[in-house]
Amino acid sequence: EYVKVLRKLSFPKIKNFLMNKILKILFCLLFLQSCSQTQKPKSMENQTVKNPYYSRTDKTKLNVSNAEWKKILPTDLYYVAREADTERPFTGKYNDFDEIGEYYCAVCGNHLFRSSSKFASTCGWPSFFEADKDGVSYKRDSSHGMERIEVLCKRCDSHLGHVFNDGPEPTGMRYCMNSVSLDFQRDSEKK
Repeated sequence: EYVKVLRKLSFPKIKNFLMNKILKILFCLLFLQSCSQTQKPKSMENQTVKNPYYSRTDKTKLNVSNAEWKKILPTDLYYVAREADTERPFTGKYNDFDEIGEYYCAVCGNHLFRSSSKFASTCGWPSFFEADKDGVSYKRDSSHGMERIEVLCKRCDSHLGHVFNDGPEPTGMRYCMNSVSLDFQRDSEKK
């Protein structure tokens, strides 16, 4: 097939044709390689021991400066939760995760989601169709030339992700969250 095309094209056209094919192949290889580099999650046990604000029972609103959070939180969590960064798609520890239990804010321990509201969205981040109404708040986000709704932890105002109106029933919502901003407790671990 390529030989027939090449015979019909002049040398400059052949050169451009081949360069385009080579660039497409290189782009695909780079994309696949970046998707395969998964980040190793840091143990939440180590994070919560050093974090004096982490509690799954205290609902008191926190007013902690980013300078203080930067001293306490692991680097990856700090940049996502406090600077509204985003982890790479398909790399989060909860993206392909189907355990039964509760999801909490990795920064402060506030309850956010029940596993029964999690669904496979194939967007690259863990997705939920319903949040704990007492656990999250919302803020308009006009960054990156887009209009979105940012989801924040109601207790510590940490960035969790965004919510979209393309989710499944019964709510039609898709809470697209960063795994690093979430902490999980299996039902079997509850006391």
